[in-house]
Order: sequence, then structure tokens, then C-alpha cells
Amino acid sequence: MRRTLAIVVCLILAVAVLGVLATAQQAPSSTKAPLYNTAKAKLLAGKRVFSFTQSNFDVADYCERAKHYDFVWIEMQHSTMSIKEAETMIGACPYAGATPIIRVPDAMEFHIQQATDAGALGIIVPTVDDVERSRDAAKWSHYPPLGRRSTGGGQYMRLWGINGVNYRNTINDNMLVILMLESPTAAANAFDIASVPGIDVCITGNGDITNFSGFPNTDDKYWDIVKKIHDDVIRAGKIWGQAAAANADGPHSYDARLFQNGPSNDGWKPPAPAGRGPAPAGAAPAGRPRPSLTSA
Repeated sequence: MRRTLAIVVCLILAVAVLGVLATAQQAPSSTKAPLYNTAKAKLLAGKRVFSFTQSNFDVADYCERAKHYDFVWIEMQHSTMSIKEAETMIGACPYAGATPIIRVPDAMEFHIQQATDAGALGIIVPTVDDVERSRDAAKWSHYPPLGRRSTGGGQYMRLWGINGVNYRNTINDNMLVILMLESPTAAANAFDIASVPGIDVCITGNGDITNFSGFPNTDDKYWDIVKKIHDDVIRAGKIWGQAAAANADGPHSYDARLFQNGPSNDGWKPPAPAGRGPAPAGAAPAGRPRPSLTSA
């Protein structure tokens, strides 16, 4: 009798434990871990973010500027830097302040895989004209089930998978995928491009809108293109930005929140070239051309 009673009690306890475990597994976490991609965290909080553009391999310059900006726009579309050079700069001061984001040449797996393995927490894909390129950008930037990024070597784990952080399980939330819509074709397809899951931000490439449309930014048709892209990005529920930091304020800002270049977040200004006055915000150091605010 006692043996039977003990068996019954054990069965009841086992069922109760299984019920508790099942409930715990099904209940969603009420809070997520804070994002280590601070630029993305600022955007999700409704803030604006500005960058500096790094087009040359210079570790000291990179790390000094990284203290003062929201993110670094690591230029690998219009530069001759290697992925190894970008990786070295990212690894030299990953916690200086600026989130490392690489503008890759295209949405190919090869380029995005190398950029993320190098430790980038964001990807900028240029000249996105159609939904296929948008899908590729999202696919190769994220691990399954959202994407098809492969696991492998690289410094990303030692940079971001530390202090108890599970990189594999958190990077999809932290990855910031930015598309550049830069043509009338992109404007025509803007809603479908922006609606792809895994795309966070769409920005205009202000210089290339002129390049591809033939309209200068003094022409109303130019701003019609910009406004069309803006309206469709917002309608798709995504964040809107512009490459030209000159449009951060004024009638053509259109509530943009992400920019290439622009002011530092603490008032810091780059050192002026020898024999000249103070350099403007976002200026390049001595011996380097200042990136155009309307290019990209």
C-alpha cells in the first residue's frame, strides 16, 4: 500500500514539474537584453544618429573619432580598403563608442559574410533598386531562421560574444541593415523594398539621385523622388534617413534619423589641417579630402 502511494505521489509531482517547465518554455520573456548595437538602440528610441566616414586604413584616426560619433561608416564601396584593414580597425577599439557599420559594394553573400565576421554590427547596401536585392541584404545579414548567414571564423565572437552574451542568439536583434535607395527605379519600388523583413533603415543616396535621375537638388523633381521614397519607407514601418547630413534639418529633412557624416555627439571637432582654422564637423584629417555631404 505504501509503495503504491509513493508511486502515485511521484507521478503527481512529475506531472506538476512538467507543467511548470512547459509554462516557462511557452511564456515569452517580458524583457530583452539591452542591445550592444548602440546606434540601433538610439534609432529604436526615436533618436537621430550621425557618423564619420572611414575610407582609409588608419587605426589611430579611427579610434579617436569613434569616441565622438554614433556610428562609423566604414567605406568599402568607394574605397580600396581591404576587409582585413577594416577588421583591424574594428578590433582595435570596438567599445570606443561608435558602432562599426560597413558599406559593402553589393548584397552578395561573400561581402556581407566577411563584413559580419569582421565584427560589423551593421551593413549598408548601396544602389538597391528592387526587392530581390533587399531580400539578399536581409538574408545574408542574419542567421536562421530570419536569414541564411553561415557560422564560421572571425573576430566577431571575441568582440561581442563576451560577458555572458550569446552572440549567435542575440546578433539578429543587434544587426542593423541599411539600404540605400538612389534612383527613380528605387523610388518606384520603395514600398516593396522597405517591407522586406530584416530591413531596418532605408536612406536616400542624395548624390546618386542626381546621378541616376539627371535632376539636381535644386529641381522640384529631385525632391519628388526623395519624398516618394520617404513616404513609402514610413508606410512600410521602417526608419528613414538620408546620406546627406546637410539635410538633417530644414524643409527637406522629412524626419530623417540616420545620416552619413554630420556633427559629433559631444561637440568634438576633428583637428584642423596645419595653418587653417577649425575643421567643420565631419571633416577629414589633414591630407584627406572631406567626404561630400551630398555624395554616396
